[in-house]
Amino acid sequence: MSTPDEPLRPGMVLSVARSRSHSFSKDAQLSIQLTKDQGIEGDVHAGPTIRHRYLARQRPNMPNNRQVHLLQSELFQALRSEGFEVGAGDMGENITTRGIDLLSLPLACLLHIGPCAVIELTGVRTPCGAIDKFKKGLKRTMIVRTPSGVGFRAGVFGVVRTSGDVSRGDVIHVELPHGVLSPLPALA
Repeated sequence: MSTPDEPLRPGMVLSVARSRSHSFSKDAQLSIQLTKDQGIEGDVHAGPTIRHRYLARQRPNMPNNRQVHLLQSELFQALRSEGFEVGAGDMGENITTRGIDLLSLPLACLLHIGPCAVIELTGVRTPCGAIDKFKKGLKRTMIVRTPSGVGFRAGVFGVVRTSGDVSRGDVIHVELPHGVLSPLPALA
């Protein structure tokens, strides 16, 4: 995990995507509109309460901490070496990044994207069974076992704190939270 005294280089947006339906992959867009406390305009997961199909049935009034799904493009190369061809938007992410190790960022970290959009990170995406429906065997490769426990590399979730347009090529600046840094929790 990053620390407050480490300088963090900016990253960039490689691709943006959204889907109006609960499809696994999302459709590439020229730009997406992030709306404060809602998510991505026109995306099925937008809204103040949870939109995840299973969780929405169980706890329909639960706050939506999964408004935006971000995934680092560097994962695609690793997956290719493991026999999986995956590209931007295929894993259901809204924003595909380059140059930022999203999984090492702490809880409540802010990502300033483009001229004004801000996303606050809320957790790590845990891989679900739909990943294997997309590519058989992919779920297992998204789970990493280490001496300190189990980790996931299926991207991160966040909530929109400041509205704005996000487009391919936008710069991403990382702002670490003040105080003690906590790792991103796994969001089941």
